[in-house]
Amino acid sequence: MGEPATWQQEQISLAYVLGVATQANATVASWNVDKDGVDVTLKRDHLLVELQMKCTFDPRLLADGTTRIFDLDIATYDKLRGPRRTAAGFLGLVVVPRDVDTWLEHGSDSVLMRCAGFYAQIQDLPKAQGNSTKNIHLPHTQRLDVTGLDVMFEFAGERLFGANVSVGEGIA
Repeated sequence: MGEPATWQQEQISLAYVLGVATQANATVASWNVDKDGVDVTLKRDHLLVELQMKCTFDPRLLADGTTRIFDLDIATYDKLRGPRRTAAGFLGLVVVPRDVDTWLEHGSDSVLMRCAGFYAQIQDLPKAQGNSTKNIHLPHTQRLDVTGLDVMFEFAGERLFGANVSVGEGIA
């Protein structure tokens, strides 16, 4: 059994979002340094969504038993929620088993990733109270999957163009 190192958690979260984005017909740009609180920028139909990716093997749950809680540092929270962002900011959380050796299951003609991803919209949230971390709730319904990316891109489009313009409309 192998306890994961921080760099391994970072890498699996990036691999996860790359796989989901590919399936959702979005391209991914990653950043060498996440000084702006962003690990990846996703692009689809000229719209951008930015994610700070995190990974855990031991998520805290709310009393409902399905909503994960992640303590995001205030500096990153503020960067992701900023009103002057040109790309909407989100937190992505990938949950993996504790044993790194079980993260991938290799079949004769496939590889299965044993992890699940969730997202939280941080963009436009209010200023955090306190000075170290902010509890971010990631409900089970906010899966980081194709449907979740559709929701994120819809939000990004409405934020830029208003609720009355559908994504893809009026973009040359």
